[in-house]
Amino acid sequence: MRMEFLELTSLSKSFSGETVLDEVSLSVQEGGTLVLFGKSGAGKTVLLRSIAGAIEPDDGTVVIDGEDVTSVPPEYRGIGMAFQNFALFPHMTAYDNIASSLTSKRMSASEIRTKVDAVAKLLKIEHVLSHAPKALSNGQKQRTALARALVSEPRVLLLDDPLRNVDAKLRFEMRLELPRLLADRGATIIYVTQDYKEAMALGDRIAVLDQGKIVQIGSPDDIYRRPANTQIAQLFGDPTINLLDVVPKEDDRGLHAFLSDQRVDFHGKFPGVAGRDCIVGLRPEALSFTETGGFPVTIEAVTPFNEKTVTLVTTLRGREILLSQPAQDPVPTGPKVNLQIAARDAILFDRETGNRIAPEPDGNRVEEAA
Repeated sequence: MRMEFLELTSLSKSFSGETVLDEVSLSVQEGGTLVLFGKSGAGKTVLLRSIAGAIEPDDGTVVIDGEDVTSVPPEYRGIGMAFQNFALFPHMTAYDNIASSLTSKRMSASEIRTKVDAVAKLLKIEHVLSHAPKALSNGQKQRTALARALVSEPRVLLLDDPLRNVDAKLRFEMRLELPRLLADRGATIIYVTQDYKEAMALGDRIAVLDQGKIVQIGSPDDIYRRPANTQIAQLFGDPTINLLDVVPKEDDRGLHAFLSDQRVDFHGKFPGVAGRDCIVGLRPEALSFTETGGFPVTIEAVTPFNEKTVTLVTTLRGREILLSQPAQDPVPTGPKVNLQIAARDAILFDRETGNRIAPEPDGNRVEEAA
C-alpha cells in the first residue's frame, strides 16, 4: 500500500492583501500523479512555487516523506520543476541546461554524460543537445526543460503546464507518452494544466482549484460523472454539459420532472428535493435519438467533427440541448425527433448554490418514462 508522500496542510498566501491561496490542503501518494486543474489566476503556479520553496507561505505546512520542509531552502527539498515558459539558460546548450542540476551536485563528467544522454534519448532530443535554446523549436525547448527536471531523479516533480506552448500535434503525442515516462521515473508528481483532456489523461487524481481554494478532489471519473457543482461540470467535457432548470415533483411513482412536457423519473432517494429549484445536467454523449418514447425536440443544426457529430436541438419551450454521437451513427432527417437519456449519466444540482445533489446509495439512476 502506497503512503502519502507529499502533504500540504492549510497552505495560505496573500499578496498586497489579496488572498491567492486559501488554506489549501491536499496529499499525493508516493509515486502518484495529482493533476492540479483550474482557470488562469486560480493560484496554481503560486501553489507549485510554495511547494518548491520559491515562495514562503503565510501559513500552513509542506511535508515531504514525513519531513516538514516548509522552512527548508529549495535546493534541499529534492524537487524538480518544469515551467510552461521553459526557463532555459540562453547562454547554455541544451546539454548544459539539462546537466545544470547535476553540475551543481559536483558529479563527475562521465556520470553527468551518462544521465543526460539517457534522459535525452528517452525524450528524443539527443540530436539537438549541442544546440542553443534559440535554435530549438518550442517542442524541443519543452522537452529540454522536462529533461532538466527529470535528470536528477527528484523525489517530487512539479510540472507547471509544460505543454501549453507547444503545437497541437506534439501536445497530443506527449499526452500519450508522459504517463509512461513519468511512471518510469517513480517520482511523486503534481501536474498543472488548464486543459481538461490533459487532466483526464494524466492524473491518478484531479484537484480542482478555484480562487485559491480546492473545490473538489477525485479520480478523473469522479470529477466527470460526479462534479461538485455546475461550474466544475462545465469545465470538463466538449461539447459542454447541458444544464436545464427543473422543479422536481414527487408522487407515488417517485421523484420526477418534465422535459418537453414528458415525464422524466429520477430513480432513487433524494430527500427534500421535491418542489425545490434544481438543475438537471445532461452530458451530450448521454443523450441519443430514439424512434419510440423519449421526449420531443426539434433539430436546429448538425455539425460533424471527424470522430463525432454534434447536434443542436430545442425542446418544446425553446431550451437548447447539445447531443454528441459517434460520426458513424446516423442523424434523423427530422426536424421533429425524440431524445432519450442514458439513465446513469444525468446529474442533479441545486439551482441556488449550484452544488450537486447526491442521491442516497444506489439511487443515482435517472431514466425517461415510457
